[in-house]
Amino acid sequence: MTNALMASLQPQINEEFPEMHPGDTVRIHQRIVEGRNERIQVFQGVVVSIRGGKGAGATYTVRRTAAHGVGVERTFPLYSQKVEKVEVLRKAKVRRAHLYYLRGRSGKAARLREKRFLQV
Repeated sequence: MTNALMASLQPQINEEFPEMHPGDTVRIHQRIVEGRNERIQVFQGVVVSIRGGKGAGATYTVRRTAAHGVGVERTFPLYSQKVEKVEVLRKAKVRRAHLYYLRGRSGKAARLREKRFLQV
């Protein structure tokens, strides 16, 4: 492959993108285009999985509970131009890489233990 092709396959890393892990509660601001209108839509939930490492095809899945206890999952590309901002609100102590077991839980059973940090 040529160098120009290899450079085009490299992801455009956003410097403001925070480090996140499964179990973190995040708020994602995504740009939505509807016809000629453009708006920002916010999706807040728990990171259930991160797939693809740090490569160009990497994705992360975020799950939240909508009305009447119905779970909603959205998968976002890690290096998407449509994602404006990602905020990490809470970090949780988890022992696995994929938290798919949260799909079968609701209410208090779906809670995760929060990580505590010593502030110096």
